[in-house]
Amino acid sequence: MKRPVYTIGHGSRKIEDFTGLLKMYGIKYLVDVRSKPYSAYNPQFIRENLKASLEENSIVYVYMGDALGGRPANPDCYTNGRVDYNKVKEQSWYKLAIERLKTAYVKDISLAIMCAEANPCNCHRSKLISDTLIKDNVLIEHIDEKGMLKPHAEIHFYEGPLFEGIVGH
Repeated sequence: MKRPVYTIGHGSRKIEDFTGLLKMYGIKYLVDVRSKPYSAYNPQFIRENLKASLEENSIVYVYMGDALGGRPANPDCYTNGRVDYNKVKEQSWYKLAIERLKTAYVKDISLAIMCAEANPCNCHRSKLISDTLIKDNVLIEHIDEKGMLKPHAEIHFYEGPLFEGIVGH
């Protein structure tokens, strides 16, 4: 059976707990999909700090937030000032990044897609990226805020104030 593509959010985890989860699930590559790889409240997850911690644990850091981030720089990806996932999915740079993830999956490379939000129900890594990959029969497992695995089919998306600025979720 093929290994899944994992997703994980750093949330407020300690870096040791975070890298421990990656190692527990056998993850060798971490794909950072934050539009801005910075954290004011959790400096251990600032891009350079995170990359150094991952290297110490023999995990390769890959930044793809420019193509897979939840807040794209391209103004064509917005409707009335709100991110429109349907428009993002049509962008050539998004499609190319998705192809890179699918290639890794086909090659059975152990990777996790990472964002800041610990709960996969509240994050674009589920609502945008995973939804795209699932349609191409990529197996997705989310490492939730408790460190447990959840299949993508069990993710229940929330509506309301958190997602008022997003269209197409």
